Amino acid sequence: MARMFLNGQAMEGGPFHHHLGGAPLVAKTHTAPGHRFFSIRDTCPGLLPDPGVDTTVEGEVYDVPDEVLRDELLPSEPAELEFSIIKLQDGSSCFSMVLRRGELEKGIHTEITEFGGWRAYLKTLGRDA
Repeated sequence: MARMFLNGQAMEGGPFHHHLGGAPLVAKTHTAPGHRFFSIRDTCPGLLPDPGVDTTVEGEVYDVPDEVLRDELLPSEPAELEFSIIKLQDGSSCFSMVLRRGELEKGIHTEITEFGGWRAYLKTLGRDA
């Protein structure tokens, strides 16, 4: 099993939640301080570890079987994201998808850190997760 932090469309109730193959929810939590958050075409979020900030991002942790992670979840992620390890609010480490190196420099992704999470951002667009 892989502990995977999700913060976008694969969270509970989201349109890509089925890619988890029934993996159990472990916790609703936040990242540790030191993360920024970006919208990728308003279709998914991109988490960016940044030790220069004191902000956290809301998300969910799931125990995902390795084969589900490999065959279902990771292949469904957009090219702008990459697999990484982040730190959670409780100090533990967890797998997560983060903004791919070089994406920030493109200047095309809207920073949404101030909203604290994907669902809060979607509400400003008049959409549900």
